Amino acid sequence: MSMLAEKIWAERQGAPVLNGVSYEFRMNRFYGIIGPNGVGKSTLLHILSGVDAPSRGVVSLDGQPISDIAGKTLARRLAVLQQGGLPAVGFSVREVVAMGRFPHQNWLGGEASDPEPIIEEALSVMGLAELQNRKLHQLSGGERQRVALAKLMVQQPDILLLDEPTTYLDIGYQIGLLDTVRAWQQEKGLLVIAVLHDLNLAAMYADELIALHKGSIAAAGTPEEVMDPLIIEDMYGTRTIMIKHPVSGAPQLMLQPGARSGHTDRRV
Repeated sequence: MSMLAEKIWAERQGAPVLNGVSYEFRMNRFYGIIGPNGVGKSTLLHILSGVDAPSRGVVSLDGQPISDIAGKTLARRLAVLQQGGLPAVGFSVREVVAMGRFPHQNWLGGEASDPEPIIEEALSVMGLAELQNRKLHQLSGGERQRVALAKLMVQQPDILLLDEPTTYLDIGYQIGLLDTVRAWQQEKGLLVIAVLHDLNLAAMYADELIALHKGSIAAAGTPEEVMDPLIIEDMYGTRTIMIKHPVSGAPQLMLQPGARSGHTDRRV
């Protein structure tokens, strides 16, 4: 299985955001989408999910346009963690996590097998067992983000799309969440596509990085190939120093105060 984006064009308030972006995403890979603010990272993710339609172009799964796939069928294959996570609605943690089973239910709300073991496992993996009876409005933003991921686990997708999943999380929970996603991806052979604002986290967890700039793919490849100081300076307008992580060897970016290069051709 693969997901193919072919010549994707998109506009925002009449202005072009994506200019003919094409890329093939393969199963059992973790892709990180990076780039400055306003370059269309979330727009691309929304188009890949089928939530938004491109102005031109097509997204397909195994050769079938996702626009031709029924909503419930698509939801059994693809799950999305939206930026900002879940709203503070009045349901309990367990009730929200259980909602992830909806794509697998018949029109009476039943399933062929008992979903409770799946729900229990997701609550346990995300450290939510003790919070399962709490209402969502009683949780912090970071806790709600963990509930959102547990709900996706229960959905059992083949493809996972994450829009800045570490928003509202402190550094411990950022690492914990991405460790969980990475382990889940490797265990199940998932395709994961994540918009990541933190370049160092992106380089540590992604197999491949896709750098968006000025509506196009400025660079794509391994973290070592994309985390090039010249590429980063062109995109972000600041000079950086790259070092290797002392444990993993992943490229890591070090900022230099006062090292703006004067490149200001991007939106805030």
